[in-house]
Amino acid sequence: MKKLGILFLALAVFSLGVVANTHAAAVVIKMAGMKPEGEPETLGMHKFGELLKKYSNGKYAVEVYPNSQLGKEDAYIASTRKGTIQMNATGTQVSAFHPAMAMLETPMLFENLEHARRAMEGKTFEHINAGFSEKSGLRTLNAFPLGFRHFYSKKPLKSMNDLKGLKMRVPNIPLYVNFAKECGISGQPMPFAEVPAALDQGVIDGGDSPFADIASLKMYEITPQITMSGHILIIHALFINEQFYQSLPAQDKEWINKAAKESADYVWDLIAELETKARKEITDGGGTISVPSKEFRDGMVAAGKRSWKLFYDTVPNAKEILDSAEGYKNK
Repeated sequence: MKKLGILFLALAVFSLGVVANTHAAAVVIKMAGMKPEGEPETLGMHKFGELLKKYSNGKYAVEVYPNSQLGKEDAYIASTRKGTIQMNATGTQVSAFHPAMAMLETPMLFENLEHARRAMEGKTFEHINAGFSEKSGLRTLNAFPLGFRHFYSKKPLKSMNDLKGLKMRVPNIPLYVNFAKECGISGQPMPFAEVPAALDQGVIDGGDSPFADIASLKMYEITPQITMSGHILIIHALFINEQFYQSLPAQDKEWINKAAKESADYVWDLIAELETKARKEITDGGGTISVPSKEFRDGMVAAGKRSWKLFYDTVPNAKEILDSAEGYKNK
């Protein structure tokens, strides 16, 4: 009887061990972003978390902190580099470590989303990232769009002449400021949050944003003329601390890579749907969306190419990147 009791006790201990192992705490990955809930970037972050949990069978749990909850971009990028948090979503801000990353948003480089997707899933993205991890301590896991930037203004824009001297808000980023200058625009750098008031007060005549931003802030009520210039595609990415990534088993890396690829696919597919929805909201709200003439478009392409000088001066493999992107047209 005593032996039977010992046997039951051993089985009980073993069972408890199995249960404890089955419910072992998940490895938490903290991911920071700048966009609010509902934005393509944040939706992509959540999708990554869902996929990684699924593929790892719950081994990993991704905690998403959007809307700059863990600080502004420079702060949470620094935290990811230090390993305080494991991941983040951001854009060309990382060009501070590797200038080629700014070329993700090269003016007038992509004809449409399909062209950009081929380049970002191909060699162009590889050329841009060459040497990035060594310089930054971060690994780029994917690339996804937040939308093409289009002009919004109070008056119709029918030619390059209509841009000359126009006071347009631009992000305080050298590339954006330079492109505006090449177009003849009087660029007015200011935070995006200040744009509605600046439009109301006549400080600026317009600006440029993706359709989703134009719709969400109802820019079309003040500046009803929307020109489908599509001059810059905003591209963001998911980044992971390189040391953390390299510390993982090969299988875990595969899970992360797969989740990153599929979450990017999700955003690429989603952005086209969101743009269609935003365009309808703009036109239903009284805005007018116009397509530039070929002559107008050619003028912007020429201005864009003049602005590329900035890359030739700062990025050693700039020509290789630009030539590669060109090669993905009409494939």
